[in-house]
Amino acid sequence: MKLTCIVIDDDIHAVNGIKSYINNLANIHLINSYTDPLQALNEITAGDHVDIVFIDVDMPMISGLELSKAIRHKTDKLIFTTSHSKYAYEAFEMNASAYLLKPYTFARFAETINRLFPLSPSLPNVSIKQEDDYFFVRNKNEKNSLIKVRYTDIIAIESLQNYVRIFTLNETIVSYIALSEIKIILKDYQNFAQAHRSFIIAKNYIEKVEGNTLKMINDLTINIGNNYRESIQDYIKEKTIKTNRS
Repeated sequence: MKLTCIVIDDDIHAVNGIKSYINNLANIHLINSYTDPLQALNEITAGDHVDIVFIDVDMPMISGLELSKAIRHKTDKLIFTTSHSKYAYEAFEMNASAYLLKPYTFARFAETINRLFPLSPSLPNVSIKQEDDYFFVRNKNEKNSLIKVRYTDIIAIESLQNYVRIFTLNETIVSYIALSEIKIILKDYQNFAQAHRSFIIAKNYIEKVEGNTLKMINDLTINIGNNYRESIQDYIKEKTIKTNRS
């Protein structure tokens, strides 16, 4: 028997994104989707119980947090989808089952469903697909136009107060997003590690190690922070060829 779900998000592109993910999972059936939260409120409260509701937080007229109070009893699992990590505490106060920070990959989406419904054998064990191997950010240097960032191109990400600087193989992108939010987005990718409170690095792009300083492939130098030194040094030791004279 398929899991039933409803999607609520005022951004039609976000709705279509979740729909495409749902279509790749054999054991989930989309009952309805809404871009109008007031319509969702009226129809869900009058409708049948469902297994999952995916709900955005920032919406006009009524927020996802407010809407969730009214419809929580109509679903087994409530999953918040949002671009802002600052709502995490309020979401779980609403008895949220999960919290997906946009942009999230298909792998993260399916992993969340698998975790919430472990007895659903039809759900696939997924891995990150090549077509999901990127995200979009607004580039401050190009009049806030959206630009694609491929995970495999990222060398390092630097926190600069209210925004981040993303160093890639081809360019440097400045975007208004917190390093903590980027860290959540990169969680599924083992190649990334925090080397300093202001830096996340791609380990495969470390070019040289000099004491507690990392030199990246683009000549960027990063001092390893005390809180991150052990994990970075463990990685370096693991990758170091040992000889009889070592």
